[in-house]
Order: sequence, then structure tokens, then C-alpha cells
Amino acid sequence: MYEPIRTRSVHSTAEASRFPHRSREEELDIQLAGHLGALLAVTDELGDDPAAERIAQQVARLRGAPPARHAALTGSSPTTLHRRAHALAGRALLVAASRADTAAAILAAERMDAHAAAVAPAQPAAAS
Repeated sequence: MYEPIRTRSVHSTAEASRFPHRSREEELDIQLAGHLGALLAVTDELGDDPAAERIAQQVARLRGAPPARHAALTGSSPTTLHRRAHALAGRALLVAASRADTAAAILAAERMDAHAAAVAPAQPAAAS
């Protein structure tokens, strides 16, 4: 029917074992720094400087260097930016929870709340 493979697998060569591999924690750090970096860009565009500074501190902690920041404006509406920031904060929260990073998880949850409040329609006063 078919002939068995007689050559060695390219995935199990001695050459492959010489390359460094990252641990799960290192991979999660990279993911978290990436999500927070993207959140930082949106937060900068929204002009929320205090929140941006807190996010930048977390990115610097994870990367070991301060994040690169620029004022690239997308021209999106504030509502769109808040929705994007909410989604990014949610992703950061998931990764922070996976790696048990309490500081980043709290920051991400606070940012989610802030962005959700920014897009929520004004709630009518409760009738007494």
C-alpha cells in the first residue's frame, strides 16, 4: 500500500535541540506585554495619560525596557477606540490570569470597566 518512511524526521534532529526554547511563563509574558502594548497605543490615542502611564509601567516590567510610544492617530471615533481598548484589556486580563499576575490583572480589569463605562449609554434615573 505504502512504503514506510526510512529517513529521520526533520523535527527530531540534533540541530533542533541546540536552539533555545521559551518556557510557558516566558511565552505568557510576551503575550501579556503585547496585549498591554496594544492597549497602551489605544489609550495614548484616547489621551488618557494617567492610565497610559500605569500601562507603560506594566509593559516595562514585563519587557525589561520602557515601551516605544508614538502618537500614531487612526482617526477612529472615541466610541470605536473605547471598544477596541475594552477588547484589548479583556485579552490582557485572560493572559494575566493565566500567569497569575495580580498587578496586570487588576489593571486590565480596571481598564475594562473604564472603557465599558465610556461606551455605555447614560442610564435613566430609577423611579422611586
